[in-house]
Amino acid sequence: MHLPTHGRYAYSGLPRRPVYDWPNGRRLAVYIGLNLEHFAFGEGLGAELAPGGPQPDVLNYAWRDYGNRVGAWRLLELFDQLSLPASVLLNSSLYHYCPQLVAAFRDRGDEMVGHGRTNAERQGILAEEDERQLIAEATAAMVRYEGRLPAGWLGPWISQSRATPCLLKEAGYRYVLDWAMDDQPVWMATRAGPILSVPYPQELNDIPAIVARRMDADAFADMIVDQFDEMRRQAADAPLVMGIALHAYLVGQPHRLVHLRRALAHIAAAAGDVWITRAGAIAAHVERLPKGTVPDAPSWSGDGR
Repeated sequence: MHLPTHGRYAYSGLPRRPVYDWPNGRRLAVYIGLNLEHFAFGEGLGAELAPGGPQPDVLNYAWRDYGNRVGAWRLLELFDQLSLPASVLLNSSLYHYCPQLVAAFRDRGDEMVGHGRTNAERQGILAEEDERQLIAEATAAMVRYEGRLPAGWLGPWISQSRATPCLLKEAGYRYVLDWAMDDQPVWMATRAGPILSVPYPQELNDIPAIVARRMDADAFADMIVDQFDEMRRQAADAPLVMGIALHAYLVGQPHRLVHLRRALAHIAAAAGDVWITRAGAIAAHVERLPKGTVPDAPSWSGDGR
């Protein structure tokens, strides 16, 4: 029996892969993926704090907007206090909505990662030409304001069509974060050549944890600490990537921020032994490794277009 497949990567068991190091001989790379998102008023998609009523759903719209007006600024202050870099997963519409916020993260040297135009839409349901236009529009805005092409992309709502990796590679992207299938970077096949998949968490992610599973803030912080401690032990045998996915309207709330501070301080205290970095730096390091060190992409078969 042959099941449908994506054709993007072949099976590779972690213990059977070559061992390599991150910079300075470290084995665990840690990055924060901070989602800065913008939502349409009165329509489209959006996470809910409480069941929404008829549109305009002011309760949930305003709750999400709190992240850009208040929560993200508190997180920026926390990252500064702990000297933590961040990969900012950015909806391009924020360049017009709150340019001061984007500039504040740019000024501290953080990486800007493509995250679509808005999280009020999914790209994976679009026709290929419409999806290409979405990627082009978001990318053009980032090039205009950042002065360079972004290296990485995370789809709004982790939404991909069968053509998405090909479209991203063709648009000049070097890595994607959507595929949460590994603890190491893996090369993926596209019709335009390989693109790198950098691990992005769906477990260590405040949307599934807090919104979907209703996890308390202290439990989510404990999960970050436990994940870090265990991955630090596991990394003695193989290089690993630990991502922490955060949304400003969730963990920027004061009652959650106090617990997040504890978890991130625990990680920051180990900065001498682990590589605290950004997703783009992880991708750049892998690109410099000898061929075959990281699992290669299969020959492109056309599966997934």
